[in-house]
Amino acid sequence: MAGFSTAVTGLKASTTMLDVAGNNIANSSTVGFKASRTEFGDIYSTAVVGAGSSNTPGSGVTVTDIAQDFSAGTIEFTNNNLDLAINGSGFFKLDDGQGGVTYTRSGAFELDKDGNIVSKTGKFLQGYGLDADGNRLPIENMKVTEKESPPKATENIDLSFNIDSREDAAGLLPIYNKDEPGSFTYTTTDRTFDSLGNEHTIKYNFAEQRPVRQVFQYDLDETLGDPRIGEVDLLAADFTGSSLTPGSPTYDALSLEDDRIDLSTLTYDSADGTLSFELKAWASDLGDFVVQDGSGAEVSQVNTDVDDMYRDANETRTYELSIGGDKSTELGISGSLEIAGVSIPITSTDNAEEIATAIKNREAQILDRNPEIESIAIDTSGTIPTFTIRFKAGEGDVDDSANAYVPRVSTDGAVAADFVVGGGTPITAADGQVTDWATDANTIVQGDNSYQGNYRMYAYLNNEELLDIGKLQDPGEGLESEPGPILISFNPSNGLLQSINGEDFPAGGQVPSITIKGADPANELTEISLDLAGTTQFASASIVKASQQDGYTKGDLIGVTFAGTGEMIASYSNGENQSLGVVALATFENQDGLQPSGDTEWIATLDSGAAIVNPPGTGLNGTLRSAALEASNVDLSEELVKLIEGQRNYQANSKTLETMNTITQAILQI
Repeated sequence: MAGFSTAVTGLKASTTMLDVAGNNIANSSTVGFKASRTEFGDIYSTAVVGAGSSNTPGSGVTVTDIAQDFSAGTIEFTNNNLDLAINGSGFFKLDDGQGGVTYTRSGAFELDKDGNIVSKTGKFLQGYGLDADGNRLPIENMKVTEKESPPKATENIDLSFNIDSREDAAGLLPIYNKDEPGSFTYTTTDRTFDSLGNEHTIKYNFAEQRPVRQVFQYDLDETLGDPRIGEVDLLAADFTGSSLTPGSPTYDALSLEDDRIDLSTLTYDSADGTLSFELKAWASDLGDFVVQDGSGAEVSQVNTDVDDMYRDANETRTYELSIGGDKSTELGISGSLEIAGVSIPITSTDNAEEIATAIKNREAQILDRNPEIESIAIDTSGTIPTFTIRFKAGEGDVDDSANAYVPRVSTDGAVAADFVVGGGTPITAADGQVTDWATDANTIVQGDNSYQGNYRMYAYLNNEELLDIGKLQDPGEGLESEPGPILISFNPSNGLLQSINGEDFPAGGQVPSITIKGADPANELTEISLDLAGTTQFASASIVKASQQDGYTKGDLIGVTFAGTGEMIASYSNGENQSLGVVALATFENQDGLQPSGDTEWIATLDSGAAIVNPPGTGLNGTLRSAALEASNVDLSEELVKLIEGQRNYQANSKTLETMNTITQAILQI
């Protein structure tokens, strides 16, 4: 009777179902475990000749497949960076070192004594190596090969800061001293490392250019011939009197060689050998000069006292007040004297000294009406009194084409005495009436506001050794760079950096880098590139906005972690991180075709197809999570229900077998 066989197949199938459910329950806490389910198929016997299948009762049940559920389990976080979980598709690839390759979702890894990353069963995690440029190498064992990080000399520094534009450069000490804070505007420090890993500092001092012009004076032996500045001979034929003639060969040569000199101030008196010139305000204290006499011997500067080395860059206009050549002589007329829009009454009994005092008494009104004027000064010590209009340094070379500052005299009667304002034609009694008369100044010292927005930048190694940051040697000494200051310039109208060491660039353009030499005592060939992009001169506190350098000292390995894209990153005690490799993840065309091999591992089969290996986050691969493990995807509630179902099925098939046995006994008793 076929019923016995049918019942037996049911018992076997139910037993398998109970075995699978029991295995799932047993592995409900196994990391990376994937639950299985039992799939059944019916059995029908067929005959070559006979009735159709509709008359076939069936021969029982068979287990067609024990299918695995590869859905992801819950990710649980741990305290071990070598615990890895895959957030998405993919399997870790393992190699047993003898050619056996398996795949797993269990990411509980550890380091062996050789630095290899291995599974709990001792198999090697596979991944891509990296070359020095970060390019991926062929797949190999993942290994922590760099147990220490060698030192690296600083090669690049990114520094940006703001210098407060409200700082008054006029208050700086005239002689710069790195140890005297009053001689520079702002200072900041970067730490650097030499090629042996020793830490150093580079201190930067920024001294705003003061509103002054530097003055140079030399006494030469006029009998030795024409002197020389740098590489240019001062030819006597190129001078008109003692002043250098504009457009002459010497003028043009000096213009090309050294733009620091204001050539309109260069004078050479060949009779007594006196040579002098001024620097433009932006160039004060930027280097020195090589001055030689006709014999080729270098001549020293003679005005070495601080008071003689500089003059204010303010424009000044000085006017004379003369009445008959005597400051006590009365004017003899009445009227008014107008200065910069302010009218000052004058009477016939006023003398030049009294008029000068009256001008001084109106200083507040003049300054209030003319904010560009800094002060009014009088001098009554001489025979002819004078008054001087001093403009603010920021006004530079004042344009007075409209004669706005020229004194004007209006009278209401005959002139009793000659009256000269500014050295012009005296007021006389030619017709008894003189009105709205104007004249030029006796002496005009032109202003120079080119200092605005300019800073001398100094750099020191460990606040001791002055570094070479690109200052060119003084003309006549050579063409190399040398230790000393360079000039950085800001646009006064918007506070943005616009020039570094003579190289201009537009707003938003590429900022030229500064090359620092000599900052690595262990290797004199090391050069550091300093980038000042983002540096500003705004009306706010002087602060460092960003500072970063790429050097570091020697470091020891303190830990390993993994990025989401699979990079294995080693961390060292010097704060550096280094990518040592990239974890490889495998996917399959048919992952259901994988064959379990134990230890929550699978091997590829013909049904699964060959592994497709890529880094995490590429192709079909999920991303990686460090310090996390994927829990089993077993649903205990579902498995308990399956136990009940399996028990019920087993009991029912047992009843079938019992019934068939009873029928058989009844037949035998007939």
